[in-house]
Amino acid sequence: MARTRPTRAVTVPGAGTMFALRAIGLVILARWLHSMAQMNFIAALEGMASSPVACLNLVFLFLLIVLPGAKARVERPFHPLPQWLRQALRFFGVFGCLFALWSIGAFVWMAGWRRAVHAAAETNGWLVVLPALYAAVVWICRPRALWRSNFAARRFAIGRYAVSIDVATRTTVVWLESRKLGQYDARELSVRWPGGARVRDGSNPGRAGEPGGVGAAPVSEPVGEPVIPAHAPLDAETTLAASAESAAPVVPAAPATATTPSTQIALIAPVQTAASSHDRRPKIALMWDSPAAAGHNRQTVFRIRLMTEGDRVAARALDAALKQA
Repeated sequence: MARTRPTRAVTVPGAGTMFALRAIGLVILARWLHSMAQMNFIAALEGMASSPVACLNLVFLFLLIVLPGAKARVERPFHPLPQWLRQALRFFGVFGCLFALWSIGAFVWMAGWRRAVHAAAETNGWLVVLPALYAAVVWICRPRALWRSNFAARRFAIGRYAVSIDVATRTTVVWLESRKLGQYDARELSVRWPGGARVRDGSNPGRAGEPGGVGAAPVSEPVGEPVIPAHAPLDAETTLAASAESAAPVVPAAPATATTPSTQIALIAPVQTAASSHDRRPKIALMWDSPAAAGHNRQTVFRIRLMTEGDRVAARALDAALKQA
C-alpha cells in the first residue's frame, strides 16, 4: 500500500512577526552585554539599578524576548500578540527611540560631528542601528486590521477595522485590531457616506462641469427675467416680457470692486484645497439599524476616514456585499 509522503510544515501566519520581535530583542541584549563586558559588571549593575531608563529597558527586553501570551494563529495573521502586549511594546519602543535620539543628539551637540562619526565607526554603526531597531518595533506593532482584504472570502480590512460576512448565516463580525466589537445581522448593517462622498467616489459617471455630473454647479437664472417657454408665440413673448418689466422690482446694482486675478486665486484656492482633500480622504460610517432591538436603533458601529486607495476599494466592496445580503 502506498504511503503518503510527509510534507513540510506550513508556517503559521504571525510567526514571522514574533520571530522579528525576538530577533530585535536578542540583538539589543547581545549589544548590551557586550558593552557591559568592556567594563566592570558590578559597576554596570549598580549603575543600572540607580537608572530608571535602564530599568525600563530591562522590562522592554523581557517583553520583547519572552512575548508572554503571544501565539501565532491562522485566524489572526496580523495580531499574534495580545493587545496589552502590543500597546506596551509600542510605548516602550517610542520611549526608547526618543531617548536614543536625544542622547545621540546631545553627544553630537557637545562633541561635534567629527567625533560623532568616529564614535559611530568605532561602535560599528550602533549609534544609527539602535534608534532604527526601536523604530522597527514601533512599526511592527502599529495599529492595523486583523487580516488583509479578501473579497472572495467576504473579508474586508478598512484602516484598523476588519469585517467578515458569513453568507450562509447572514452574520457580520466587526473587529477593531484584535478586539471583537460585535456580531450583527448583515441585513441590518449599511455603509453610510457622509457628505455625499459616495457620489464623488465614482458612483456617478458624469464629469465635472456637465449637467448632472459630479461637481456640476446649479444653473441659476437672472433675477427679474421671466422664464419663457420655447413653444410660446412671438406675441406671447412680447406680452410676458412687458408684464415682467412692469412688475419686477428695481434692484440697485452692487458697487463694482476691482479684484485682481491674484486676489481671486487667493480666495478660491483654500476652498479647492479643502474639497480636494475631502475627495481624496472621504469618511464612511458603518450603521446598525435593528428594528428588533428596542432603544438601540441606528447605532454607529464605527466611523473612519479612508486614507489609502485600498481602504476606498474595500469600503466600496463592503457596501456592495451588504446590499447583496
